[in-house]
Amino acid sequence: MSSILGISAFYHDSAACILINGKIVAAAQEERFTRKKHDPGYPQNAINFVLNYANLKLSEVDQIVFFEKPFLKFERLLETYVAFAPRGFTSFAKAMPLWIKEKLFQKNLLFNKLKEHDKDYILDTNIFFSDHHLSHAASAFFPSPFNEAVVLTADGVGEWATTTVAVGKDNKLEIKKEIHFPHSLGLLYSAFTYYTGFKVNSGEYKLMGLAPYGDPIYIDKIKELIDIKEDGTFRIDQKYFNYATGLTMTDKKFDEFFGQKPRNPKNEKISQFHMDIAASIQKVTEEILIKLARSIRNEYNISNLCLAGGVALNCVANGKILEEKIFDNIWIQPAAGDAGGSLGAALALWHIEQSNERTVNLDDDMQGSYLGTEFSQDEIEKELRGIGANFEKLKYEDLIDKTSEYLSKENAVGWFQGRMEFGPRSLGARSILGDPRSDKMQKNLNLKVKYRESFRPFAPSVLREDLSEWFEINIDTPYMLLVSKINPKKKIEMTKEQSKLFGIDKLNIKRSLIPAVTHVDYSARIQSVNKKTNRRYYDLIQKFKERTGCPVLVNTSFNVRGEPIVNTPTDAFKCFMGTELDYLIIGDCILDKSKQDPKFKKDYTTKFELD
Repeated sequence: MSSILGISAFYHDSAACILINGKIVAAAQEERFTRKKHDPGYPQNAINFVLNYANLKLSEVDQIVFFEKPFLKFERLLETYVAFAPRGFTSFAKAMPLWIKEKLFQKNLLFNKLKEHDKDYILDTNIFFSDHHLSHAASAFFPSPFNEAVVLTADGVGEWATTTVAVGKDNKLEIKKEIHFPHSLGLLYSAFTYYTGFKVNSGEYKLMGLAPYGDPIYIDKIKELIDIKEDGTFRIDQKYFNYATGLTMTDKKFDEFFGQKPRNPKNEKISQFHMDIAASIQKVTEEILIKLARSIRNEYNISNLCLAGGVALNCVANGKILEEKIFDNIWIQPAAGDAGGSLGAALALWHIEQSNERTVNLDDDMQGSYLGTEFSQDEIEKELRGIGANFEKLKYEDLIDKTSEYLSKENAVGWFQGRMEFGPRSLGARSILGDPRSDKMQKNLNLKVKYRESFRPFAPSVLREDLSEWFEINIDTPYMLLVSKINPKKKIEMTKEQSKLFGIDKLNIKRSLIPAVTHVDYSARIQSVNKKTNRRYYDLIQKFKERTGCPVLVNTSFNVRGEPIVNTPTDAFKCFMGTELDYLIIGDCILDKSKQDPKFKKDYTTKFELD
């Protein structure tokens, strides 16, 4: 038996995974254990979990691999400061002590941390360092259902690369081209995230969600800041940005260019200007990615595309690439951000460095991304009793039937089943569910359960066999990473008067037969649900369809604003009691809010920061 432990850490979304004989056995993000969103620290708990799940001590693991190369990153930092000197000295002075003390000597830091897991662990030659973007590319190609694919990765920055093109065939993967820092599509998008008042490295999906409410009237202005070539490569004019050397993303020149300072989320509401800016940067991002996709399809003549890196979480852009029919097939790594780097580093070591054969799984090798913690029925009941929860245990068929009934009556339901998802999306294991037919559900879930902005869209989970009946798409989309339009047969067109309303006022207009998951532009971020991958969730949607004629549920992550997705039954109960969820279903147990002791009620409205 051969085992590899993959680790990503020290930037954001720290995570660990374990491979046994090349098979993905377990993977999880550290944030789920520490309850600190996007936790960048050493993934102590995640490593403990994957080792325990694989029934291994650290001293029994054959190889350990880290997802990037610290010395190359340090070189980029130094060269950047030299190139931009004397600008950025404040940032340089802040960064250097931490690098010299910890990050530069990460092998020693890792060794000291690893020793805490197992006193028998001895540092020998079994620690390896992968390249950041190779880790991303490997995470996308090796679990994909393709023998051969071109792999596009894009994010903020790794060591030097910000965008790469790689070609994978069988167990080989080679990076062919790179765009280097400071020219970064991820950092460009993050700069506009910062400018519109959201938090960098966590609020980018809000910018994407805001875009349909605006008009892309600033496209030409944005293109004055970025030189986009016909093949999709680009260069960013650094005099408007501050991310290379400063402590902010944009500078005064940027503010003067667009005529406003960055939005202060504490005292400044989102205006039409911010919606239009969001719409414009989204369109520019889509244009770059479509041009890149076209040029690499023409150059390599390979019909399959794999995507990874933080930019691959832009499911609207992914949907546009699909719509353009540039590639025959597209597969996106569900943990596309840095968390997935732990998995990619391990897979790169197994296949590329060790030349192990690869068997392609036509369903993909991510197992629905259900790779995290799980709890037996006995463990669930013991934990619920220990925290004083009032619950009822039901037989499987009765549980599914009862839950579908609650949902059909517009109740908000917490759903905690099986293994936790790896990656940023809840996929029917740690989810909050609702009735998509309700025109009040989107607003109610946002304001009463998630405690977040009312404009934020929700995703539909739909039975795979009913997918094209309800949406203009007919390929598997199990990871909620593709946006598509609602089937015209299910649409309710807005009147001319309604179309003229201020962006967010359109929220209250019923735009389809499933308004809770229909965005203002008639699009939806879709998850197709397959019985083979998640039987319990499939059966619930099937029962809801029998009851209502609708094979779709609202699916949003089981957490409140600013909190990581719940990990344990205790996390789920706390979230249940701190929100206006009506029911909580954990394993075979049903918890009714009205039957809980009021002393467990929590106030979550101010506990977590805004993204």
